[in-house]
Amino acid sequence: MRKLLPLIGTPNQSHPGGRSAMTCRFRCGDACFHEVPNTSANEYVGDVIARALSRRGMMRAAAVVTVAATAGVSGALPAAAAAPAQAEKKKPATGARGLRFTPVPPNTADAVTVPDGYRQNVVIRWGEPILRGAPAFDPENQTAAAQAGQFGYNNDFLALLPLPGEHRRQLLVANHEYTDEVLMFRGYDAANPTRQQVEVAWAAHGLATVVVEEDRRTGALTAVPRHPLNRRVTATTEFRLTGPAAGSDLLKTSADPTGTKVLGTLNNCSGGTTPWGTTLHGEENFNQYFANSSRTTDKRYGIGTGATERKWERFDKRFDVAQEPNEVHRFGYVVELDPYDPTSTPRKHTALGRFKHEAATVRLTEDGRPVVYSGDDERFDYFYKFVGTKRMKKGSSRAVREHNLSLLDEGTLYVAKLTGDSPAIEIDGTGKLPSDGEFDGSGEWIPLATATAKGAVSHVEGMSAEEVFVFTRLAGDKVGATKMDRPEDIQPSPVSGKVYVALTNNSNRGKTGYAAADEANPRNSNKHGHILELTERWNRPESKTFAWSLFLVAGDPDDASTYFAGFPKDDVSPISCPDNVAFDPHGNLWISTDGNQLGSHDGLFGVATRGSRRGELKQFLTVPTGAETCGPVIQDRRVLVAVQHPGELDGASVENPLSAWPDGAGKIVRPAVVAVWRADGCDVGV
Repeated sequence: MRKLLPLIGTPNQSHPGGRSAMTCRFRCGDACFHEVPNTSANEYVGDVIARALSRRGMMRAAAVVTVAATAGVSGALPAAAAAPAQAEKKKPATGARGLRFTPVPPNTADAVTVPDGYRQNVVIRWGEPILRGAPAFDPENQTAAAQAGQFGYNNDFLALLPLPGEHRRQLLVANHEYTDEVLMFRGYDAANPTRQQVEVAWAAHGLATVVVEEDRRTGALTAVPRHPLNRRVTATTEFRLTGPAAGSDLLKTSADPTGTKVLGTLNNCSGGTTPWGTTLHGEENFNQYFANSSRTTDKRYGIGTGATERKWERFDKRFDVAQEPNEVHRFGYVVELDPYDPTSTPRKHTALGRFKHEAATVRLTEDGRPVVYSGDDERFDYFYKFVGTKRMKKGSSRAVREHNLSLLDEGTLYVAKLTGDSPAIEIDGTGKLPSDGEFDGSGEWIPLATATAKGAVSHVEGMSAEEVFVFTRLAGDKVGATKMDRPEDIQPSPVSGKVYVALTNNSNRGKTGYAAADEANPRNSNKHGHILELTERWNRPESKTFAWSLFLVAGDPDDASTYFAGFPKDDVSPISCPDNVAFDPHGNLWISTDGNQLGSHDGLFGVATRGSRRGELKQFLTVPTGAETCGPVIQDRRVLVAVQHPGELDGASVENPLSAWPDGAGKIVRPAVVAVWRADGCDVGV
């Protein structure tokens, strides 16, 4: 499994953190090139890790036999599945249950590459019509009205929800994080975008719900256009602000003097589903859409002092902080959508805090109260949880659904502080394990504010409750939260209850003027990232303390600084820059990557979290040139990924495409959702 094959094509040329310059411009507003917003003296997680590598470093004795083979590569695909192929009878791949497939070798193919014996199809692409009356996609004559009825751009988080009574159908929910105008519009002039281009971009942001149907003959999953549940939510859709900051003077604008209504959602990255049947969506790099700020609070969120990349402020004053100072306070929240009611008003939950939300995943307490985990995707920022006080009700009546939609408005918001258990001298920034054999320690959840039906109370000295919920990063600074290496997706295991935190990378760790390595972030100039495993006390999600350890330290397994939960490193796939994570029905963690620093394309990986094969990591697929792997959904018989920003490389444009995916040469490059399944129809990885 470990043997690297010669790479096909040209590796991505990246900015710090593994992204191309174009990605930095359009997705996060060149965040890697700005001053790090967190200038607090809070402890860095790398320093914590460096003080406490622990007692788990005994290598498992059992060796793993793997099958070395070339992975199947599929290039440009039509909307329907590729023609069925006869499944060859081969010796089954070994591995943990759910991970028994031949790993895909690292590569740079301009295709979605899947294991032998698996097939794939494009489920839906940017621009495909999903609403009644929406026209066919025409990239040369795109309008805002057309785009508002079509699948949006740059799909990230995905959810597949059941549709009772509709055989072989499910409801797909997708985030549309951001737009790549230079890849969308022929002749795009970044200095002078037109109003039509800007309005198309507004309509291409947001969310989509679309019913999908399985083809019984081929196994392909395709969209069902014009279904009554299909919906588009855009940058101009009305949202309701709820929770303790709703109605605050900090949220009032000239267009909304009540401080309770806002138009649109921006930069939705990862998200989650709820036990009561809704979806959650994190507003991440919202800062890049707002211009002309001069406030210290805005600087902490990375909001610039000049014009924005997209120049939206020229066409709507709400994106100009100098004219509408509070509009920016209305973004950076967790959005809740009821996908089964296309007439419902989506909500922004202020009780979950305002920061660059990556993910919002839910676990219930024994008495039915929601606990929501979320990361703040910035170098040296924090991760959080919210513990609700209201209990979920069962049922599907309107009254029950309305009650459950209010569950995230009352409770306590916490931020994490980690302590390592090893001497500081043993954490030297190289990733070398401390003498106890593991990076681990303990942690506490520090309360920031509590919201109740009667009002809200701050637990942060010098800040009101409203200020805590609107300026949550500053509250984390004040209470001494631990600085992390870009905390992204956070997932509690449905099998064990352990919580996994993806920390993508941090090239500034250990540099002059920045926090040094600690036990929770043990490598300086951390290019490859790591995954933290957190165990709440008594395995109760509402607990205020936890134990933690590093489950995986990413990179080339030949690098001594890497770690795979103690599994033999000769038997794992190379991995770099973990981003989105999800669980399969067997309790394996699946990891999608963003910004691979090992010279190959990003991909999707599965890793066992329990048993004798704990730490066994295998690559399941890679994505095309310039693309990022997003939104994995792992079902018994199907894997879904969002192929985001294919062709997003420096110098690319409509006139000069640097990828031919998904439709081949001469066609415009389009982000899309891809389904993968076994050719023989059996469960994935068994």
